[in-house]
Formats: sequence, C-alpha cells, structure tokens
Amino acid sequence: MSKWRDLVICTALILGVVAGVSEPVHAGTYFLGRPAEPDEIAAWNHEVQPDGTGLPMGQGSVEDGDLLFGERCAACHGDFAEGVDNWPTLSGGIDTLADADPVKTVGSYWPYLSTVWDFIYRSKPYGNAQTLEVDEVYSLVAFLLYSSDLVEDDFVLSRDNFLDVKMPNVEGFIVDDRAVMEYPKFSADPCMNDCRQPVKITKRASDLDLTPAPLVAAVGTGLVELGEKVFGKCKACHQVGEGARDRVGPALNGIVGARAAQADYLYSDEMRSAAKAGLVWDDAELAAFLDDPKGYMPGTRMSFSGLTAQADIKAVIAFLASQKG
Repeated sequence: MSKWRDLVICTALILGVVAGVSEPVHAGTYFLGRPAEPDEIAAWNHEVQPDGTGLPMGQGSVEDGDLLFGERCAACHGDFAEGVDNWPTLSGGIDTLADADPVKTVGSYWPYLSTVWDFIYRSKPYGNAQTLEVDEVYSLVAFLLYSSDLVEDDFVLSRDNFLDVKMPNVEGFIVDDRAVMEYPKFSADPCMNDCRQPVKITKRASDLDLTPAPLVAAVGTGLVELGEKVFGKCKACHQVGEGARDRVGPALNGIVGARAAQADYLYSDEMRSAAKAGLVWDDAELAAFLDDPKGYMPGTRMSFSGLTAQADIKAVIAFLASQKG
C-alpha cells in the first residue's frame, strides 16, 4: 500500500505543478546552498588568459621538460610527442593546415600558448590531474615548443618571456559572428512559393577550357608534386629540403639509395641491426617500409601505421628521391 500511496502523492504533485506553472520551471529561488565567496572561487579558478592574466611565477627549461615528459607523458604521447596508437600527436605539423590531411598539433594548430599552459595545469597527467608543480608545467610547455621547432634546446620559459612566444596559427581563427551574419538570415520566415530562381546556362566547361586532364597523365607528370602533398603526413616527425634537421625522426634528405641508419640520430636497436646487416633504402625496401613500418621492422620507434595506397607510396619515394640535401 505504501508504494501505491507514494505513487498517488507524486502524481498529484506533478499534476499540481504542471497546472500551476506560469513561468519557466527553472525560475525562482530554491534556497539550496549559498553564493561562493571570492576566495573560494579563486581557489578553484586556475585559468590563464592569452594576455598572461593568471600565470603564476615560475620557470622551466626544455631540458627539464624533456625528462619530465618521458616520465609522465610519453606512455601516451611518445618519447618525442609523436603520439602513440590513438593518443594524439603533440609536435610537428607546421605548415600542414592547408593540406588535405592536416596535422593538427599544439605547435601547428593551437593559437595561444596560454591554452597549452592552462590545459596541462588543469588536466594533466591523465588520471592524476593537477599534481604537477608550476615549474613542471613551464618545463613541459617549453619542451612542446621545442618539439615543434619553435624554440631552441636551451630555451627557458617563464612568466617574464611567456608573451614573447607567438604561436604559428595565432591568426588562423576568425571571430564568431554568426549572431550578426547568420542568425537573422535563418530566423526569417521561410520562402514557400516561387522561391527558386530560373537557371540559365551561359557557358560550358569545354568553352572555358576547364575540362580536367586524364588522371593518369596528371599523376605521370606530377608524381613528385603528389609525393610532396602525401609527405604532409610525415612532416610531424621528419624534415626534408634545405636546412632539414633531425627532430622527432631523422631528416630524410638523400635517403633513397642510401644505407640505413647513416644519420647522426638515435635509431632503434632494430634499425641499427638492419643497418649492420646491409640494409639499403632502395625503392623496394622503402615501399615495403612505408606500407607497414611495424610489420616490416618490428620494434621500430616510428609510430606511423603506414600508407594504404600504393600510388601514394610510389609518389612519396619519388619526392624523397628529389630531396638530395
């Protein structure tokens, strides 16, 4: 009987509330709790603004950040911030945002350094948030800047020089003007009659010489150019061209036809063993590696899963062959 009584009471209350509602149900005062005091808000508010507001005193070096990243972050993001499995890549990707497959990282995509600092301080490391000291956060941010080639290896980040660091994509975002430009347009009464304007053909693609050339011819004449575009997937870790340097991965100038592991770079044990066995990066070996790096060389430190299209592999090899250093 008690269950039926409770059900009747609840139903009556609901019907009574619904019948008597004359304003939104969330309006009014419910006398629950009290407004937070300013010092209570300040204790929880750790946000850092793009103009530096909220930054605490402290500093951290690239060197310290490198060690700390290896201890606290590399399990998910890789030793060089290159990403592990489905965990995101944090380094590289500069100048790839206009590519068909952009590499969005801290260095290439995030507009403000304050966002990096704030995010790490609030939510990292994963599963143990807000355990990092202020100087440790400065060190990790400095290391991520270095990993994207934005500062040198002796850089020390502090509140004093924080605003001197300009992120590459700071001008890459637009102001959200939808309330002014779009809402009025889409809030108007819809057109219900005679809404479609007459369509008249004035010229054809053949008249304007816009008919595309056959795909085979385009690939045949622009294989290197196609390879350069596909290589955008590799830019997060590898550099090519004049001034290329070893970063997350080794620079790849002159790799086609060269013996493996010849650069001054810390290769994996497996790569060094293959080099001792006489591995030469000819077209066939490069194609096999690019198709499935981990399958071709188990234990390789390269986290990239490989290129799926044979045409892309062929194009990348052609592009690399053009990079002599």
